[in-house]
Amino acid sequence: MGLSHDRCIDEAVAEIRRIAGTCDGIDPTTPVPTCGDWTIADLLEHIGTINRWAATMVEQKSQERLRREDGLWPRPDDPAELAAWVGEGAAFVRDRFLVADPNTPMWAWGVPKAAGFWSRRMVHETGVHRADAELALNLDPAFDSEVAADGVDELLDNLPEAAYFAPGVRDLTGEGQVLAFEAADCGVGWRVELGPEGFTWARVVPPVRDADATVVASAGDLLLALYGRIPAQVEGSEALWEHWRTHAAI
Repeated sequence: MGLSHDRCIDEAVAEIRRIAGTCDGIDPTTPVPTCGDWTIADLLEHIGTINRWAATMVEQKSQERLRREDGLWPRPDDPAELAAWVGEGAAFVRDRFLVADPNTPMWAWGVPKAAGFWSRRMVHETGVHRADAELALNLDPAFDSEVAADGVDELLDNLPEAAYFAPGVRDLTGEGQVLAFEAADCGVGWRVELGPEGFTWARVVPPVRDADATVVASAGDLLLALYGRIPAQVEGSEALWEHWRTHAAI
C-alpha cells in the first residue's frame, strides 16, 4: 500500500523545505551535473514553479494541463532569493493539498487521474531534485526507506503513462527478460518483466531468483539509480540494465 494523501503532503512539504535549506546561500551559478546544463538557479526555478503549478491545478480541479510557461507564479529577479522563494512554496502547496479530496478526478499525466496523483508526485519530484542539489554540493543524499520505496513504486506505476513526453519508454519491451530491484535496507524487491507490448511489475520479497539483471542498494540509492542520478551495481546482464536505464529516463 502506498503512502496516504496526508503522509504525501507532509513529505512533500518537508522535501520543499529541505531543498530550500540545502540551497540557501549557495552560489546560484553552481552547476548541477545530474540535470544536464542546469545550475542551482535553474533547479530552484523549476522546483519552485512545478510545486506551485501542481498545487494550483489541484485547487482548481483542473481537467486539462495548465501551462507552466504562462508565468502565473512569478519568481524573484535576484537569483540569490530563489531558495527563499522555493521555501515559501511549502505553505502554498500544503494549504491547497490539505483541502483536496485525493479522489477528485482531474488532469494528471500519470495514474490515478485524480488529485492524489499530485501530492504523491510532488514528494518524489522534489525529493529527487533535492538529491540533485546535494550531489552538486558533494553531499550524500539520504531518504526515508519507506518513502524511497514508494518512489520506486510511483516510477513504475507511471512510466507507461510518460510516453507523451518521454517517448523512449515505448521501447521498454523484450522477450521475457526479468530485472530485479532490491532495497537492502527495508527487505523490499521489485520484479520487472519485459514483454513484447511493454513491461509488467510487482513488489516481491527478495531475492528474485529468475532475474537476468539485479540491482541491490538502499531504497534511496535504488531510487536515484533508477532516475539515472547515480551509478548502479548490477549483478547479471549489464546490457539489460543499460536497456532499462536508457529507455526509462524521464
